[in-house]
Amino acid sequence: MIEINGAQGEGGGQILRTSLTLAALTKAPVHIHHIRANRSRPGLRPQHLAAVNAIAKLTNAEVSGAHLNSSEITLSPSSLRPGRYRFDIPTAGALSLLFQTLFFPLSFAGGTSEIVLTGGTHVPWSPIFHYLVHQWLPVMLALGFRGELTLHKAGFYPQGGGQVGAKILPAQGLRPYSCATRGALSRIRGLSGVANLTEEIAKRQKHQALKRLYSLCKDVKLKTLDLPSPGKGTFIQLNAEFANSGRACYSALGAPGKLAERVADEAVDQLLAFLETDGCVDQYLADQLLLPLAMIHGTSSFRTNAITQHLLTNASVIRQFLPVDIRIDGALNQPGWVQIAGTDALA
Repeated sequence: MIEINGAQGEGGGQILRTSLTLAALTKAPVHIHHIRANRSRPGLRPQHLAAVNAIAKLTNAEVSGAHLNSSEITLSPSSLRPGRYRFDIPTAGALSLLFQTLFFPLSFAGGTSEIVLTGGTHVPWSPIFHYLVHQWLPVMLALGFRGELTLHKAGFYPQGGGQVGAKILPAQGLRPYSCATRGALSRIRGLSGVANLTEEIAKRQKHQALKRLYSLCKDVKLKTLDLPSPGKGTFIQLNAEFANSGRACYSALGAPGKLAERVADEAVDQLLAFLETDGCVDQYLADQLLLPLAMIHGTSSFRTNAITQHLLTNASVIRQFLPVDIRIDGALNQPGWVQIAGTDALA
């Protein structure tokens, strides 16, 4: 039984999700206590409970403590099974985080899986759907993982109600990742979207971002989107691409009373802050790269614009499950270097 302290490091839901993913992959029984201890509402919220129940179903696991607000669970996985699944988050909880929890186990399940997820697709404190499609998934495909994502309905806070379909195929030809220097900024692509609001809002977000970015890069193109959704919402996302495969992606969400120009400025400010560093990948992708690279035999390395507590905590949890060497050099919230000597234990 692997003991995981949910209060360690960053003390949030990531500890639970990484533990669930690795328990499914290694078939190791796990006891997680003090779940989300550092949050204002600790314990299992609906999106976290959905992840526990989903992993339990995928692995035919015995599980205890799986109820709302629970501060500890015990999960004993059995066989990992591909198939067709549907998992629902009854709130605006982030389905993107649920998808990432399931993606790697199903990539090693020995067959093709199709899943439908409902919940929040464009909500705070999580990667939005378009981040997965335009930033995270292309890197996963380059590593040798295989999958597709389709947005059926967008789900904004507080209503949720989004729906995403996914197809996950067995991983093939997994290979390490390296990005030491990003190279020159080559182009910026982006999206400015609304749901059940006027197109003028999307255009204002777009024009504000273009006005500030054009002096940095002449090849900047932003598309406007009108998303189907049961609720109202807006977002903007900016993807910066560099000559040496460096990549950064930042987004911002609208809210009642929040000016469209302010939404655009939030995303632009994040991108400008990244460009002031020598990072090769943004801090969010850096964190999300640790788990897949730990499962790939060989040495991977990259430079990021910020060593976050999220990154350090994720590394700590992974080390408790896998015989991997993860080295993180750099001060907290400063640029740094990450090196992962992955394992072939899952091959």
